[in-house]
Amino acid sequence: MAFTRKRRQEQQLYSKERFSLLLLNLEEYYFEQHTANHIINKDCRDERKIRGSLKICSKSIIFEPDEKIQPIIKIPLRDCISIEAPEDNEANNPFTWYTPGVISVVSNQAFLIKEQNIIAPYKTERGKTEYLFQLDVAGKVDDVIQTLLQLNRASHLDKLGDQAAMITAILQSRLARTSFDKNRFQNVSETLHMECEAEMVTPLVTNPGHVCITDANLYFQPLNGYPKPVVHIMMHNVRRIYKRRHGLMPLGLEVFCTENDLCSDIYLKFYNSQDRDELYFYIATYLENHITEQTAESYMLQWQRGHISNYQYLLHLNNLADRSCNDLSQYPVFPWIIADYSSSELDLTQPETFRDLSKPVGALNKERLERLLTRYREMPEPKFMYGSHYSSPGYVLFYLVRVAPEYMLCLQNGKFDHADRTFNSIAETWKNCLDGATDFKELIPEFYENDSSFLVNSLKLDLGKRQGGKMVEHVELPPWASDPDDFLQKSQNALESQYVSEHLHEWIDLIFGYKQKGSEAIAAHNVFHPLTYEGGVDLNSIMDPNEKVALLTQILEFGQTPKQLFTTPHPRRIIPKFKSLRTSSHNVSIAESPVSPSEESFEDLTEESITLAWNNIAKLKLDEQHKIHKEEITGIAVSCDGSSVFTTSQDSTLKMFSKESKMLQRSVSFSNMALSSCLILPGDTTVISSSWDNHIYFYSVAFGRRQDTLMGHDDAVSKICWHDNRLYSASWDSAVKVWHCVPAEVLGTKRHHFELLAELEHDVSVNTINLNAGNAMLVSGTKEGTISIWDVTTATMLHQLSCHSGTVYAAAFSPDSRHLLSTGEDGCFKVIDVQTGMLISSMASEQPQRCFKWDGHSVLSGSQSGELLVWDLFAGKVIERIKGHTGAVTCMWMNEQCSSIITGGEDKQIMFWKLQY
Repeated sequence: MAFTRKRRQEQQLYSKERFSLLLLNLEEYYFEQHTANHIINKDCRDERKIRGSLKICSKSIIFEPDEKIQPIIKIPLRDCISIEAPEDNEANNPFTWYTPGVISVVSNQAFLIKEQNIIAPYKTERGKTEYLFQLDVAGKVDDVIQTLLQLNRASHLDKLGDQAAMITAILQSRLARTSFDKNRFQNVSETLHMECEAEMVTPLVTNPGHVCITDANLYFQPLNGYPKPVVHIMMHNVRRIYKRRHGLMPLGLEVFCTENDLCSDIYLKFYNSQDRDELYFYIATYLENHITEQTAESYMLQWQRGHISNYQYLLHLNNLADRSCNDLSQYPVFPWIIADYSSSELDLTQPETFRDLSKPVGALNKERLERLLTRYREMPEPKFMYGSHYSSPGYVLFYLVRVAPEYMLCLQNGKFDHADRTFNSIAETWKNCLDGATDFKELIPEFYENDSSFLVNSLKLDLGKRQGGKMVEHVELPPWASDPDDFLQKSQNALESQYVSEHLHEWIDLIFGYKQKGSEAIAAHNVFHPLTYEGGVDLNSIMDPNEKVALLTQILEFGQTPKQLFTTPHPRRIIPKFKSLRTSSHNVSIAESPVSPSEESFEDLTEESITLAWNNIAKLKLDEQHKIHKEEITGIAVSCDGSSVFTTSQDSTLKMFSKESKMLQRSVSFSNMALSSCLILPGDTTVISSSWDNHIYFYSVAFGRRQDTLMGHDDAVSKICWHDNRLYSASWDSAVKVWHCVPAEVLGTKRHHFELLAELEHDVSVNTINLNAGNAMLVSGTKEGTISIWDVTTATMLHQLSCHSGTVYAAAFSPDSRHLLSTGEDGCFKVIDVQTGMLISSMASEQPQRCFKWDGHSVLSGSQSGELLVWDLFAGKVIERIKGHTGAVTCMWMNEQCSSIITGGEDKQIMFWKLQY
């Protein structure tokens, strides 16, 4: 469970003392501590001295006794009447007591916390009371009293803004007088890169200190030495870093030493964005390939293709949208999935079991929505439909009170919520979210993880009695769950179910996507208070410090909408035909098709061999190479049996090479202009070549001569494709033409019959085209970087995008036709979702990739340098470099089983490659 894991990390980091920063008020700082005695009943027979430590905080004095049965005493400075040391002359007065090192604090109120070491609501000790604390080091009394008097003056200022300004000034003065202790370096040879002031952020609290980064370590030294003198992270352990928005300001930085965990190792908040950005730069520079780390689009691609689960995808989106376990105002948000909390059995095959993911929680109940809309229409600007948010610190701790009671006590000034408003029942909570006038909350990731402790009152907390006298104990589960673990398992199954996989993109549109803001949000009934949105208020423009503090407090407590990640409709997930997703929230893979081994089809075997080939694509080895042209090679076609290889070249020739004899068998020239591509027709009887002389040539393999010429364009023909007697030709004359082409041998004549069926017009020269596997769609790429997707059955354009800054070299659909990959002169790979036309991923290479083959996940590309590169598209990086041609790799052929590859290059050679299994 995310929060529990975070809490355990903190417990390992912090000492075993009972004191924690959660005993402080929100926005309060812990400055220093002194070993001391608390003197009780001075000069009486039962005088006692309780040993412990006195902690000086910006808004309170806290005494933590060493004996755990004794309560921690918290004295708010605003309630203090006097803070002083007994006068020295009292030492000479025989009728008065005098003990050196004593501080007297007289207060109207104090709180007693963790009495008998039990986590419970704070007890309040009211009435004028004197508290005496004797410091071990008597010489520090004057300094401590001066600090307390200064903080006491700040706490008595009328306006919150003035209080905050004075405390900030005291804090900054303390930070300025200290610096990072270089003796804390792990190694004397470390090189210091930068040092600055910052605060370490944990849920509900921040801790000021100094940040230091060297070539080997990242350090944080708390000003107060708490939780320990120095927190340090080894740079070689860092895996991910994220810039964060903290308190609506771009001041946060979160560092992870894990690949997939939701909990970071340290979250830092800086006092200015320049320091944050500089530290980010040093860490990012250290991390190899950090800048190419995953984006929302690359995670989308992985999720669409079933490589990550629904749970994992939502975690990644939350992370990228500034949601963090360290920031309860921006805690990860997850959807309610199940709508049935009354049945004895949970049926995940029925749509009625599930919540409508296309609507926000506030719009699920039609009657309530009508009431909210009536109020919305009558409301003056700025309008909003919902007066509360779907995620806030209060809602997070509502769910987690049983495992995080100290956080709830911190948030609610030492109190638990009323017993009837506590998280008592899953069904009750869902019903209130449907019917309640102000309750629109979603869930948290804990509902889809494996730790059920947040549903169980294992700490035996006294959370009060409900109406009717029933004590608040464990969370009441729906009838279909036998125990908390079973509830979580079935919730996970629901999250990974086919229904949710088919509809999750609708919820993403609401929370992270295009329905989050603007007219689409209004139409979707998804409008919250303006202050909850990123950019809803500019704190820097507010000059009144009191207004700024009040506004920030309101925003942090009310809840914040995630950063918007998508501005166009989110594509649907690809649900494999005849296959189902395994219901594990962490490791989702595709289950086998329900076919017995004896019934395995030829297609299944072919698919298995293709998968095996692509799994080993990085093991490609050069088998042989031949120099058969005088200029760069532009096209490769291979006969069905693999014995004959046809190539075209800028030297204007079409050549036929025998794979068996390793000899050049034929060479033919149709004109003195370059040939740009070639293909071989079914039956291996005819080879077609396109030429820069505007023509397309048909060559008869059987008769060894040119059989026909199609004068189809007004400029160079750049690429041709063929399917089912249809020829598709692209040209620099800005057109792609579709021809019905009946071969001569079918007609029984010497010439082919050509009929122009369609002309797909472009604004500029078309450089490349390709058909999808079903031959119903065609992609075209122009010399100005535009990608167009066409429905060839109706000759209509489906999508057009300006993808590349320069010529599109190659474009191809994934085997399932869901995605399109293109590469261009700008050295970038681009992935487009075919359904929506959305550009979902971009991947930069060091130099242009002239040609490629891909399986939807891995890419084999031919580089301008002559190398063959193997890419992991999801990771966005090269995983293998294979030395190949001495000039650019200009074209590539791959057989249907993906086991045999031929490349042609600028160096006039063709190379034959073999996979090493």
